[in-house]
Amino acid sequence: MEISVPLAYAGDPREAADGVAALEAAGLDAVWVAEAYGFDSPTIMGYLAARTERMRIGAAILNVYSRTPALIAQTAAGLDAISGGRAIIGLGASGPQVVEGWHGRAYDRPIGRTRETIELTRRILRREVIDHHGITDMPLSPEKGGRLGKPLKILTRPVRPEVPLYVASLGPANVRMTAEVADGWLPTLFIPEKAHQVWGAALAEGKEKRDPALGPLETVAGGLLAIGPDAAAARDLARPTIALYVGGMGAKGKNFYNDVAVAYGYEKEAARIQELYLSGKKKEAEAAVPDEFCELMSLCGPESYVRERVEAFRAAGVTMLNVIPVGPEPAKSIATVKGWL
Repeated sequence: MEISVPLAYAGDPREAADGVAALEAAGLDAVWVAEAYGFDSPTIMGYLAARTERMRIGAAILNVYSRTPALIAQTAAGLDAISGGRAIIGLGASGPQVVEGWHGRAYDRPIGRTRETIELTRRILRREVIDHHGITDMPLSPEKGGRLGKPLKILTRPVRPEVPLYVASLGPANVRMTAEVADGWLPTLFIPEKAHQVWGAALAEGKEKRDPALGPLETVAGGLLAIGPDAAAARDLARPTIALYVGGMGAKGKNFYNDVAVAYGYEKEAARIQELYLSGKKKEAEAAVPDEFCELMSLCGPESYVRERVEAFRAAGVTMLNVIPVGPEPAKSIATVKGWL
């Protein structure tokens, strides 16, 4: 098992990136850079590439609507070149709020788009000639009513012909596709003790169709990390994030994270959190998050307890433990957990 952290994307991105770069010496294996509707990931990933030497740098995530598959492949090749082969590209469909509300794109065929983006990105990185650009593109040949384009291959030579492609997915069909074709999986709100009941069947079905040449599916998940006799109190810091995702990331009947909470067995609580959050009562929504939800999503407590949590994530199939260190000595926490791995 490896260890990674997500980059905090609120505030000064250079300060956040510099803080993560300082964790490299503590043994950090990777950093994940979110985008949502804030700063773009590739710009900050490029800065991280210049500030680090060893750790891998991942996008988590680039949505498959706001960039063409060709641009995603170019981005993967460029980041891999300036980082010396350390890039990971996390992809995902995001959701209607961001895709339609922010980017002004129709949120349609998310699984087909993601699958096709993976296929085309891999072909482009292998420098194949591309005569197909996606399920929504116009035909290229003029006689079919298309534009005056022509098949091309990437002009520059990628450092690696295969940059790892991870997918953020939650729904059964999307997880099934991820297990079949992606290099890695980026689940959200991951509870190791409950993950199998939610995603076990979809993962198994996808892996049955998986090309052995891809190797095993990597899984990235984790949560807040605080080690010490009084560290259990840090679990409450997970409440705002859980409330935001379960309550505010989507509308009623169209919130993938709320669906996950329901599948975990928190049906009544999920409905209450969403009702409060969408009514503007964010603090009340945070208070409605079950204590168990906060605890099982976190790695906070005395050292012996945190070690048990690490093993729970490992037993659930997590291959990269993605943690958010809490407290004044994040490097010490990272080094401690790295020593256990």
